[in-house]
Amino acid sequence: MIINSGVVGSYYSYIRGALHSYPYLNDRWLLLLLALIAFGIIIAVIVSLFTVLVGWLERKVIARAQSRRGPTYVGKFGLLQNIADAIKLLSKENIVPAMSDKRVFPLMLPAIYAVYLIALAFIPMTGAFVGIDASIALIVVFMLLSFVPIMLFIAGWTSGNKFGSISAQRSIVLLLSYEIPLILVIAAIAMLSNTYSLTGIVSAQSHLWYIIMMPIGFIVFFIVMLAELERPPFDLREADSELIAGWLTDVGAPYYALALFLDYTRMFVGSLLIAVLFLGGWSGPFLPPAVWMAIKVLLLTFLFIVIRAATVRFRLDQTLRIGWVYLLPASVINLIITFALFVR
Repeated sequence: MIINSGVVGSYYSYIRGALHSYPYLNDRWLLLLLALIAFGIIIAVIVSLFTVLVGWLERKVIARAQSRRGPTYVGKFGLLQNIADAIKLLSKENIVPAMSDKRVFPLMLPAIYAVYLIALAFIPMTGAFVGIDASIALIVVFMLLSFVPIMLFIAGWTSGNKFGSISAQRSIVLLLSYEIPLILVIAAIAMLSNTYSLTGIVSAQSHLWYIIMMPIGFIVFFIVMLAELERPPFDLREADSELIAGWLTDVGAPYYALALFLDYTRMFVGSLLIAVLFLGGWSGPFLPPAVWMAIKVLLLTFLFIVIRAATVRFRLDQTLRIGWVYLLPASVINLIITFALFVR
């Protein structure tokens, strides 16, 4: 496996130059740690800005769909409403459910969030801004995301209430049933681009995006991403009319705030992956690469929001039927067509 990290390397060189007059701070591992912390801070700022903007956009779009105004008073156009809500939630007492596993349950949500942050280190936002440019980044990212269903199951199972238990069972049945179509679409992408590197996959789309070359694969992958992110109409984990808030029913306000932040982080990761794998990543004419990536991610996010506003939640049997009866055959057909038409 080949690993390259130009952005972390540049931070390393800059910090080393800045601290050259302090010999006791010029330890290689300390400088590498500082470079990784700098990269992590930048990722945290990007994700935070995305959460604030998209959280506001989602509330506005859904409000308009329901003939309401949405946030208006806190900040210009209500832009600061999500920040105010976050401050309110974080200022409240963190209550751990009495019947929960007090050693495992509080750790699961931070652990799930850590998985997505690690995945972000492997996903390129531009050709120059990628934390870890590995030759098998495609495999690493989806291997990391494959741990999420098990972690969600453990979180629901250890919450100590029946809502969380049922939510855990629903989550793992839903997510595992959509893993096979996901793997088949990823295999088609790797076969078409002849690489497992995410930057290599973007480079392979320099002349024609994969959404044009494999439209069936794009549709399957988009639906699977909706299910993986547990966005409507696949929000079985938090079926409010049945499970209230699923495994988050009895948690304290700070924990719930982290869960909301996690949902938008997952949406950010999902939009990034779709843009990289099917929409040519940061490629585009005239505008800088970062602007093109931001445009594509925001358009995909807006589509996620519109789907939430326009659809109703599927029943569990309908969700499983879509996965096994429609998406699985479609992903196989996409793999065969890709091999027959484009692979030499």
